[in-house]
Amino acid sequence: MNDSAVDYAAAFQALPGMVALLTPDLVYVGVNEEFLRTAGRKREQLIGHHLFDVFPDNPNDPGATGTRNLEASLRRVLTTGERDTMALQRYDVEDPERPGHWQERYWSPVNAPVLGPDGEVVLLVLRVEEVTELVQARGGRHTGKAQVLEAELYTRARELQELNERLRRAHAREREVALALQEAMLPAGRQVSDHRAAVRYRPAVGALNVCGDWYDLIDLVGGHRLGVSVGDVVGHGLEAAGVMGQLRSALSAASRVAEGPAEALDVLGRYAHVVDGAESATAVTTFIDFDRHTIAYSSAGHPPPVLVHPDGRTEFLDRATDPPLDARPDPAPRPQAGTAFTDGATLVLYTDGLIERRHEDIDTSLARLASSLTRHRGADPEVLADSVLLELLPQGGATDDTALIVVRL
Repeated sequence: MNDSAVDYAAAFQALPGMVALLTPDLVYVGVNEEFLRTAGRKREQLIGHHLFDVFPDNPNDPGATGTRNLEASLRRVLTTGERDTMALQRYDVEDPERPGHWQERYWSPVNAPVLGPDGEVVLLVLRVEEVTELVQARGGRHTGKAQVLEAELYTRARELQELNERLRRAHAREREVALALQEAMLPAGRQVSDHRAAVRYRPAVGALNVCGDWYDLIDLVGGHRLGVSVGDVVGHGLEAAGVMGQLRSALSAASRVAEGPAEALDVLGRYAHVVDGAESATAVTTFIDFDRHTIAYSSAGHPPPVLVHPDGRTEFLDRATDPPLDARPDPAPRPQAGTAFTDGATLVLYTDGLIERRHEDIDTSLARLASSLTRHRGADPEVLADSVLLELLPQGGATDDTALIVVRL
């Protein structure tokens, strides 16, 4: 049986556990038969209704935390685009046969995202297993042991929940410090050699993989020349920010004395071999010669820069691509290529967070970038940079950080 022959609606209804689909506003759009049976609700009582209008906290329990904990987990999924497994929860449910009477219930929830083509969360999957009988297990000759088990399970679950919250707060603090360090080490947008340039850095929203992207612009020695580069370090947080700073500084220094971008990347590759955390790092650098109207470039495993000509034609600088910085045990000379430009052209460098999308071919992503750059080619670099980010990054932010640099030639 091929994939197109599978009745996914029937499969969803037959799932053995309780499963519901929610919109990002936490409104029910789908539930399976097991959810209806266990919750004691009819489909019309759920579909189109807000989650917490249907299942509010027990008003007779001033210490109830079910809605607060569940909403916090669902919001984390919306923010991060990642699955969130909750600790055991007590979440009482009103008896559908006796309004005003609440049943003590215990649940083990897991929340997961359904991602759209641009990586944004379009639906939330709420999967719940009821464990009330296991927790309560009242009656029979094992009553005493069951009550001890209940207390132990609930206590450990609350401790796990509190530990998870502390870990999230600690991560949030580390993320803030790492972003501050990233901002301090990256150069601000500025006029370089009397040519207009715009730079942007957008951290990943709610994700761990932030602070690995970098960019740089430097005036080169000899003639009217400018070096422009971007790079990407695998990793996150303070470690990635530290490695990023080392590689950026090393490439900046190498570019000032190298004969061309390939030689600069040769030096950087040798340096990356002795830097912990530089594994699989990528970079691309370009040397712009305004007197000769040429661009020399070399890439170490990085997406190609784009040259947008005044007539709207886009040229991807992809004829000098090599593996990432530390890919070879014995470094070898890297390739270098060149191209010509006319006044009014625009050079654009970026990191993969701008273009890569799950389940999308890279050629499709690059074509979308080229189309956006062509449409906005006449805009000032600052406006062009903002327009491209607005069109290409998913609404609400990307799951990978993004660096972008635009230079008007």
